[in-house]
Amino acid sequence: QLQLVENGGGLVQPGGSLRLSCAASGFTFSRYHMNWHRQIPGKERELVARISGYGRNIDYGDSVKGRFTISRDNAKNTVYLQMNSLKPEDTAVYYCSAGLDDRYWGQGTQVTVSS
Repeated sequence: QLQLVENGGGLVQPGGSLRLSCAASGFTFSRYHMNWHRQIPGKERELVARISGYGRNIDYGDSVKGRFTISRDNAKNTVYLQMNSLKPEDTAVYYCSAGLDDRYWGQGTQVTVSS
């Protein structure tokens, strides 16, 4: 059964860090680009970061460049998002997806940045 399961969200103070993970199953993980998106209430879903199958190509949204780092471990079928220097405007539901066409989606994990 195909699944993407995100973990690691929570409440953090401004300037803090969180590490999200997304565990995949049911498809050949290394063949897929993996992506992190976020949904801020009232706004369109935003692509945060993308990594190619073996990690050679990585892209970030402008709002997170220099603060967030995407990585993957193909042996564990898991993609990560390390988020540093968090700001209140990073508050959102974070989703992982698989494929350049975002073929598969996880259920999302809430990240709240607040003092």
